Amino acid sequence: MEPTPFTVAIPDEDVEELRRRLANTRWADDFGNADSKYGLERGWLEQMVSYWAEDYDWRTHEAAINAFPMYRVEIDTVPVHFVHAKGKGPNPIPLICTHGWPWTFWDWKDVIGPLTDPAAHGGDPSLSFDVIVPSLPGFGFSTPLRTTGVDARRVAGIWDTLMRDVLGYDRYAAAGGDWGAIVTGELGHGYGDHLIACWLALPMLPGVSLRDLTPADFAEDEQHLAERDIEARPAIMSHRTVHQYEPQTLAYALVDSPVGTAAWIWARRKDWTRSNGDPLNIWDRDFLCTTASIYWLTRTIGTSLRVYYESFRGGVKPPLHDRERVIDVPTGFGVFPHDVLHLPRAIAERKTNLKHWTVMPRGGHFAPSEVPELVSADLRTFFETLRDEAA
Repeated sequence: MEPTPFTVAIPDEDVEELRRRLANTRWADDFGNADSKYGLERGWLEQMVSYWAEDYDWRTHEAAINAFPMYRVEIDTVPVHFVHAKGKGPNPIPLICTHGWPWTFWDWKDVIGPLTDPAAHGGDPSLSFDVIVPSLPGFGFSTPLRTTGVDARRVAGIWDTLMRDVLGYDRYAAAGGDWGAIVTGELGHGYGDHLIACWLALPMLPGVSLRDLTPADFAEDEQHLAERDIEARPAIMSHRTVHQYEPQTLAYALVDSPVGTAAWIWARRKDWTRSNGDPLNIWDRDFLCTTASIYWLTRTIGTSLRVYYESFRGGVKPPLHDRERVIDVPTGFGVFPHDVLHLPRAIAERKTNLKHWTVMPRGGHFAPSEVPELVSADLRTFFETLRDEAA
Protein backbone atom coordinates (compact mmCIF):
# COMPACT_ATOMS: atom_id res chain seq x y z
CA MET A 1 0.00 0.00 0.00
CA GLU A 2 2.26 2.72 -1.26
CA PRO A 3 0.66 6.17 -1.28
CA THR A 4 1.04 8.16 -4.47
CA PRO A 5 1.39 11.95 -4.61
CA PHE A 6 -1.87 13.62 -5.58
CA THR A 7 -2.63 16.92 -7.26
CA VAL A 8 -6.13 18.27 -7.77
CA ALA A 9 -6.69 18.96 -11.47
CA ILE A 10 -10.36 19.38 -12.32
CA PRO A 11 -10.84 19.34 -16.12
CA ASP A 12 -11.66 22.68 -17.73
CA GLU A 13 -14.87 21.28 -19.16
CA ASP A 14 -16.12 20.36 -15.68
CA VAL A 15 -15.45 23.87 -14.38
CA GLU A 16 -17.27 25.34 -17.39
CA GLU A 17 -20.14 22.91 -16.91
CA LEU A 18 -20.45 24.09 -13.31
CA ARG A 19 -20.67 27.73 -14.42
CA ARG A 20 -23.19 26.87 -17.14
CA ARG A 21 -25.46 25.01 -14.76
CA LEU A 22 -25.28 27.80 -12.21
CA ALA A 23 -26.18 30.39 -14.82
CA ASN A 24 -29.14 28.30 -16.03
CA THR A 25 -30.60 27.38 -12.66
CA ARG A 26 -34.33 26.72 -12.67
CA TRP A 27 -35.35 28.45 -9.46
CA ALA A 28 -38.06 27.22 -7.11
CA ASP A 29 -40.71 29.71 -6.02
CA ASP A 30 -40.16 31.00 -2.50
CA PHE A 31 -42.78 33.10 -0.74
CA GLY A 32 -43.49 33.88 2.90
CA ASN A 33 -39.98 32.68 3.73
CA ALA A 34 -38.02 35.80 4.62
CA ASP A 35 -37.11 34.14 7.93
CA SER A 36 -36.15 30.81 6.28
CA LYS A 37 -38.86 28.98 8.20
CA TYR A 38 -39.47 26.78 5.15
CA GLY A 39 -35.77 26.25 4.50
CA LEU A 40 -32.98 28.29 2.93
CA GLU A 41 -34.31 31.62 1.65
CA ARG A 42 -34.05 32.16 -2.10
CA GLY A 43 -32.78 35.77 -2.11
CA TRP A 44 -29.65 34.94 -0.13
CA LEU A 45 -29.05 31.83 -2.21
CA GLU A 46 -29.47 33.69 -5.51
CA GLN A 47 -26.84 36.25 -4.50
CA MET A 48 -24.41 33.50 -3.53
CA VAL A 49 -25.01 31.59 -6.77
CA SER A 50 -24.49 34.75 -8.82
CA TYR A 51 -21.09 35.22 -7.17
CA TRP A 52 -20.24 31.54 -7.62
CA ALA A 53 -21.08 31.64 -11.32
CA GLU A 54 -19.57 35.01 -12.24
CA ASP A 55 -16.80 35.95 -9.82
CA TYR A 56 -15.57 32.85 -8.01
CA ASP A 57 -12.34 31.40 -9.42
CA TRP A 58 -11.99 27.66 -8.79
CA ARG A 59 -8.42 27.63 -10.11
CA THR A 60 -7.26 30.04 -7.39
CA HIS A 61 -8.55 27.75 -4.69
CA GLU A 62 -7.41 24.62 -6.46
CA ALA A 63 -3.90 26.08 -6.35
CA ALA A 64 -4.27 26.82 -2.62
CA ILE A 65 -5.33 23.21 -2.02
CA ASN A 66 -2.41 21.93 -4.05
CA ALA A 67 0.01 23.94 -1.91
CA PHE A 68 -0.44 21.20 0.73
CA PRO A 69 1.34 17.84 0.30
CA MET A 70 -1.38 15.38 -0.68
CA TYR A 71 -1.51 11.69 -1.44
CA ARG A 72 -3.90 8.91 -2.33
CA VAL A 73 -3.88 5.24 -1.39
CA GLU A 74 -6.35 2.35 -1.55
CA ILE A 75 -7.06 0.58 1.74
CA ASP A 76 -9.46 -2.35 1.98
CA THR A 77 -10.88 -1.51 -1.50
CA VAL A 78 -11.54 2.09 -0.39
CA PRO A 79 -9.69 5.02 -2.01
CA VAL A 80 -8.34 7.49 0.54
CA HIS A 81 -7.09 11.01 -0.18
CA PHE A 82 -5.12 12.76 2.54
CA VAL A 83 -2.95 15.72 3.40
CA HIS A 84 0.31 14.78 5.12
CA ALA A 85 1.98 17.92 6.48
CA LYS A 86 5.17 17.25 8.44
CA GLY A 87 5.87 19.12 11.67
CA LYS A 88 8.86 21.42 11.95
CA GLY A 89 9.60 20.86 15.62
CA PRO A 90 12.10 18.39 17.11
CA ASN A 91 9.66 15.56 17.89
CA PRO A 92 6.30 16.05 16.16
CA ILE A 93 3.29 14.07 17.35
CA PRO A 94 1.48 12.35 14.48
CA LEU A 95 -2.12 13.60 14.56
CA ILE A 96 -4.93 12.48 12.27
CA CYS A 97 -7.69 15.09 11.98
CA THR A 98 -11.03 13.94 10.59
CA HIS A 99 -13.78 16.12 9.16
CA GLY A 100 -17.54 15.62 9.17
CA TRP A 101 -20.56 16.29 6.96
CA PRO A 102 -21.11 18.64 5.22
CA TRP A 103 -17.49 19.54 5.80
CA THR A 104 -14.54 18.65 3.63
CA PHE A 105 -10.90 18.11 4.55
CA TRP A 106 -10.50 21.82 3.69
CA ASP A 107 -12.24 22.78 6.94
CA TRP A 108 -8.96 21.91 8.68
CA LYS A 109 -6.76 24.11 6.48
CA ASP A 110 -6.26 26.92 9.00
CA VAL A 111 -5.34 24.51 11.80
CA ILE A 112 -2.56 22.76 9.88
CA GLY A 113 -0.06 25.65 9.94
CA PRO A 114 -0.28 26.43 13.68
CA LEU A 115 0.12 22.73 14.51
CA THR A 116 2.92 21.84 12.11
CA ASP A 117 4.88 25.07 12.55
CA PRO A 118 3.94 26.61 15.90
CA ALA A 119 7.01 28.87 15.92
CA ALA A 120 5.71 30.67 12.83
CA HIS A 121 2.44 31.32 14.66
CA GLY A 122 3.83 32.59 17.94
CA GLY A 123 3.98 29.21 19.66
CA ASP A 124 6.53 26.89 21.19
CA PRO A 125 8.44 25.09 18.38
CA SER A 126 8.71 21.98 20.54
CA LEU A 127 4.91 21.53 20.40
CA SER A 128 4.60 20.53 16.77
CA PHE A 129 2.61 17.83 14.99
CA ASP A 130 2.73 15.80 11.82
CA VAL A 131 -0.81 16.55 10.65
CA ILE A 132 -2.69 14.04 8.53
CA VAL A 133 -6.08 15.15 7.20
CA PRO A 134 -7.88 12.50 5.15
CA SER A 135 -11.08 12.92 3.19
CA LEU A 136 -13.70 10.53 4.50
CA PRO A 137 -14.49 7.66 2.08
CA GLY A 138 -16.88 8.87 -0.60
CA PHE A 139 -16.15 12.53 0.18
CA GLY A 140 -14.29 14.87 -2.15
CA PHE A 141 -11.12 13.30 -3.47
CA SER A 142 -11.56 9.97 -1.63
CA THR A 143 -13.41 8.70 -4.64
CA PRO A 144 -14.88 6.71 -6.26
CA LEU A 145 -16.46 4.81 -3.38
CA ARG A 146 -17.69 1.47 -4.72
CA THR A 147 -17.85 -0.44 -1.44
CA THR A 148 -20.92 -0.76 0.79
CA GLY A 149 -20.84 -1.12 4.56
CA VAL A 150 -18.31 1.66 5.15
CA ASP A 151 -19.56 2.88 8.51
CA ALA A 152 -17.70 4.95 11.12
CA ARG A 153 -16.22 1.88 12.79
CA ARG A 154 -14.85 0.61 9.48
CA VAL A 155 -13.43 4.05 8.71
CA ALA A 156 -11.59 3.90 12.04
CA GLY A 157 -9.97 0.66 10.93
CA ILE A 158 -8.99 2.21 7.61
CA TRP A 159 -7.48 5.21 9.43
CA ASP A 160 -5.48 2.89 11.72
CA THR A 161 -4.10 1.12 8.66
CA LEU A 162 -3.29 4.47 7.07
CA MET A 163 -1.40 5.70 10.11
CA ARG A 164 0.46 2.50 10.98
CA ASP A 165 0.90 0.43 7.83
CA VAL A 166 0.97 3.16 5.18
CA LEU A 167 2.66 6.03 7.03
CA GLY A 168 4.65 3.96 9.53
CA TYR A 169 3.62 5.55 12.82
CA ASP A 170 3.64 3.07 15.70
CA ARG A 171 1.43 5.33 17.81
CA TYR A 172 -0.50 8.44 16.94
CA ALA A 173 -3.13 10.89 18.17
CA ALA A 174 -6.56 11.59 16.70
CA ALA A 175 -8.96 14.52 16.61
CA GLY A 176 -12.27 15.22 14.93
CA GLY A 177 -15.62 16.94 14.82
CA ASP A 178 -19.03 15.67 13.67
CA TRP A 179 -18.39 12.37 11.82
CA GLY A 180 -14.73 13.00 12.52
CA ALA A 181 -15.49 12.86 16.23
CA ILE A 182 -17.44 9.63 15.79
CA VAL A 183 -14.54 8.07 13.89
CA THR A 184 -12.07 9.40 16.47
CA GLY A 185 -14.17 7.88 19.25
CA GLU A 186 -14.10 4.55 17.44
CA LEU A 187 -10.31 4.81 17.15
CA GLY A 188 -10.04 5.40 20.89
CA HIS A 189 -12.47 2.55 21.53
CA GLY A 190 -11.13 -0.09 19.16
CA TYR A 191 -7.47 0.86 18.63
CA GLY A 192 -6.43 2.20 22.02
CA ASP A 193 -3.16 0.28 21.99
CA HIS A 194 -2.11 2.36 18.98
CA LEU A 195 -3.34 5.74 20.21
CA ILE A 196 -1.58 8.37 22.30
CA ALA A 197 -4.86 10.20 22.94
CA CYS A 198 -7.99 11.44 21.22
CA TRP A 199 -9.74 14.82 21.11
CA LEU A 200 -13.39 15.22 20.19
CA ALA A 201 -15.60 18.20 19.41
CA LEU A 202 -19.00 16.59 18.83
CA PRO A 203 -19.12 14.17 21.79
CA MET A 204 -20.61 11.03 20.26
CA LEU A 205 -19.16 7.98 21.96
CA PRO A 206 -19.50 4.29 21.04
CA GLY A 207 -22.70 2.90 22.50
CA VAL A 208 -23.90 6.25 23.92
CA SER A 209 -27.15 7.70 22.53
CA LEU A 210 -27.25 11.47 22.93
CA ARG A 211 -30.92 11.42 21.88
CA ASP A 212 -31.80 9.83 25.22
CA LEU A 213 -30.38 12.73 27.23
CA THR A 214 -32.65 15.25 28.97
CA PRO A 215 -31.80 18.59 30.63
CA ALA A 216 -31.81 16.75 33.97
CA ASP A 217 -28.68 14.88 32.85
CA PHE A 218 -26.74 18.15 32.58
CA ALA A 219 -25.22 19.95 35.55
CA GLU A 220 -26.52 23.36 36.57
CA ASP A 221 -23.67 25.16 34.83
CA GLU A 222 -24.29 23.08 31.68
CA GLN A 223 -27.93 24.00 31.18
CA HIS A 224 -27.05 26.36 28.33
CA LEU A 225 -25.72 23.32 26.46
CA ALA A 226 -28.94 21.38 27.08
CA GLU A 227 -30.94 24.39 25.85
CA ARG A 228 -28.85 24.59 22.71
CA ASP A 229 -29.44 20.89 21.99
CA ILE A 230 -33.21 21.42 22.21
CA GLU A 231 -32.96 24.51 20.00
CA ALA A 232 -30.90 22.66 17.39
CA ARG A 233 -32.97 19.48 17.28
CA PRO A 234 -35.27 20.54 14.39
CA ALA A 235 -32.24 21.65 12.36
CA ILE A 236 -30.60 18.23 12.52
CA MET A 237 -33.62 15.99 11.99
CA SER A 238 -34.36 16.62 8.31
CA HIS A 239 -30.97 15.71 6.89
CA ARG A 240 -30.37 12.80 9.24
CA THR A 241 -33.72 11.21 8.44
CA VAL A 242 -33.35 11.28 4.67
CA HIS A 243 -29.63 10.38 4.74
CA GLN A 244 -30.28 7.47 7.05
CA TYR A 245 -33.25 6.00 5.20
CA GLU A 246 -33.11 7.16 1.58
CA PRO A 247 -29.72 8.65 0.64
CA GLN A 248 -29.70 7.46 -2.96
CA THR A 249 -33.01 9.09 -3.91
CA LEU A 250 -31.75 12.48 -2.74
CA ALA A 251 -28.38 11.87 -4.41
CA TYR A 252 -29.82 12.05 -7.92
CA ALA A 253 -31.03 15.62 -7.44
CA LEU A 254 -27.92 16.87 -5.64
CA VAL A 255 -25.32 15.31 -7.95
CA ASP A 256 -27.16 16.82 -10.91
CA SER A 257 -27.68 20.32 -9.51
CA PRO A 258 -24.85 22.42 -8.06
CA VAL A 259 -27.43 24.82 -6.59
CA GLY A 260 -29.18 21.87 -4.98
CA THR A 261 -25.88 20.70 -3.50
CA ALA A 262 -25.04 24.20 -2.27
CA ALA A 263 -28.46 24.81 -0.74
CA TRP A 264 -28.37 21.49 1.11
CA ILE A 265 -24.93 22.09 2.63
CA TRP A 266 -25.00 25.88 3.08
CA ALA A 267 -28.24 25.67 5.06
CA ARG A 268 -26.33 23.59 7.62
CA ARG A 269 -23.63 26.27 7.79
CA LYS A 270 -26.39 28.74 8.61
CA ASP A 271 -28.22 26.68 11.22
CA TRP A 272 -25.40 24.85 13.00
CA THR A 273 -23.40 27.93 13.97
CA ARG A 274 -23.94 31.29 15.65
CA SER A 275 -24.30 32.91 12.25
CA ASN A 276 -27.32 35.10 13.02
CA GLY A 277 -28.96 33.64 9.95
CA ASP A 278 -26.12 34.32 7.51
CA PRO A 279 -23.11 32.03 7.09
CA LEU A 280 -21.20 34.99 5.63
CA ASN A 281 -20.92 36.28 9.19
CA ILE A 282 -18.46 33.40 9.74
CA TRP A 283 -17.00 32.34 6.38
CA ASP A 284 -16.27 34.32 3.25
CA ARG A 285 -18.05 33.57 -0.01
CA ASP A 286 -15.00 31.89 -1.52
CA PHE A 287 -14.76 29.33 1.28
CA LEU A 288 -18.44 28.42 0.97
CA CYS A 289 -18.16 28.17 -2.81
CA THR A 290 -15.03 26.03 -2.54
CA THR A 291 -16.83 23.64 -0.20
CA ALA A 292 -19.77 23.29 -2.56
CA SER A 293 -17.45 23.03 -5.57
CA ILE A 294 -15.49 20.15 -4.05
CA TYR A 295 -18.69 18.17 -3.49
CA TRP A 296 -20.15 18.93 -6.94
CA LEU A 297 -17.03 18.70 -9.09
CA THR A 298 -16.11 15.31 -7.59
CA ARG A 299 -19.74 14.07 -7.76
CA THR A 300 -19.45 12.90 -4.15
CA ILE A 301 -22.38 14.61 -2.47
CA GLY A 302 -24.35 11.39 -3.01
CA THR A 303 -21.74 8.99 -1.65
CA SER A 304 -21.09 11.35 1.28
CA LEU A 305 -24.65 10.72 2.49
CA ARG A 306 -24.23 6.98 2.77
CA VAL A 307 -22.23 7.04 5.99
CA TYR A 308 -25.51 7.87 7.77
CA TYR A 309 -27.21 4.78 6.35
CA GLU A 310 -24.24 2.55 7.07
CA SER A 311 -23.68 3.83 10.62
CA PHE A 312 -27.17 4.60 11.97
CA ARG A 313 -29.46 2.12 10.24
CA GLY A 314 -30.56 -0.23 12.97
CA GLY A 315 -29.72 2.15 15.80
CA VAL A 316 -26.57 2.96 17.74
CA LYS A 317 -23.98 0.21 17.34
CA PRO A 318 -23.09 -1.53 20.60
CA PRO A 319 -19.59 -1.15 22.04
CA LEU A 320 -16.97 -3.80 21.36
CA HIS A 321 -16.86 -4.72 25.06
CA ASP A 322 -19.10 -4.38 28.12
CA ARG A 323 -16.88 -2.19 30.27
CA GLU A 324 -18.40 1.07 31.47
CA ARG A 325 -15.49 3.09 30.09
CA VAL A 326 -15.57 2.79 26.30
CA ILE A 327 -12.40 4.84 25.67
CA ASP A 328 -9.40 4.03 27.84
CA VAL A 329 -6.85 6.29 26.16
CA PRO A 330 -6.47 9.88 27.44
CA THR A 331 -9.42 11.81 26.06
CA GLY A 332 -10.01 15.51 25.57
CA PHE A 333 -13.16 17.39 24.62
CA GLY A 334 -13.58 20.78 23.01
CA VAL A 335 -17.08 21.88 23.99
CA PHE A 336 -18.37 24.45 21.50
CA PRO A 337 -21.46 26.25 22.79
CA HIS A 338 -23.29 26.51 19.47
CA ASP A 339 -22.71 22.95 18.32
CA VAL A 340 -25.82 20.84 17.80
CA LEU A 341 -25.17 18.04 20.33
CA HIS A 342 -23.47 18.06 23.72
CA LEU A 343 -22.54 15.57 26.41
CA PRO A 344 -22.65 16.20 30.17
CA ARG A 345 -19.19 16.17 31.68
CA ALA A 346 -20.30 13.58 34.24
CA ILE A 347 -21.04 11.09 31.45
CA ALA A 348 -17.73 11.88 29.74
CA GLU A 349 -15.97 11.10 33.02
CA ARG A 350 -17.69 7.71 33.25
CA LYS A 351 -17.33 6.73 29.62
CA THR A 352 -13.80 7.94 28.83
CA ASN A 353 -10.39 8.41 30.39
CA LEU A 354 -11.15 12.12 30.63
CA LYS A 355 -8.02 14.27 30.88
CA HIS A 356 -9.06 17.52 29.26
CA TRP A 357 -12.37 19.44 29.05
CA THR A 358 -12.55 22.93 27.57
CA VAL A 359 -15.81 24.86 27.35
CA MET A 360 -15.07 27.26 24.53
CA PRO A 361 -16.17 30.91 24.56
CA ARG A 362 -17.62 30.60 21.05
CA GLY A 363 -17.89 28.28 18.09
CA GLY A 364 -20.38 25.87 16.58
CA HIS A 365 -20.49 22.69 14.56
CA PHE A 366 -17.64 23.48 12.14
CA ALA A 367 -15.11 24.55 14.74
CA PRO A 368 -11.82 24.03 12.82
CA SER A 369 -12.95 26.49 10.13
CA GLU A 370 -15.07 28.72 12.41
CA VAL A 371 -12.55 29.23 15.21
CA PRO A 372 -9.28 27.60 14.06
CA GLU A 373 -7.27 29.56 16.62
CA LEU A 374 -9.28 28.02 19.48
CA VAL A 375 -9.03 24.51 18.05
CA SER A 376 -5.27 24.65 17.42
CA ALA A 377 -4.59 26.21 20.84
CA ASP A 378 -6.70 23.60 22.63
CA LEU A 379 -5.01 20.72 20.79
CA ARG A 380 -1.59 22.08 21.73
CA THR A 381 -2.64 22.55 25.37
CA PHE A 382 -4.07 19.04 25.62
CA PHE A 383 -1.18 17.23 23.96
CA GLU A 384 1.47 19.25 25.79
CA THR A 385 0.54 17.26 28.89
CA LEU A 386 1.02 14.00 26.97
CA ARG A 387 4.42 14.58 25.37
CA ASP A 388 6.10 11.91 27.49
CA GLU A 389 3.52 9.32 26.40
CA ALA A 390 4.04 10.32 22.77
CA ALA A 391 7.81 9.82 22.94
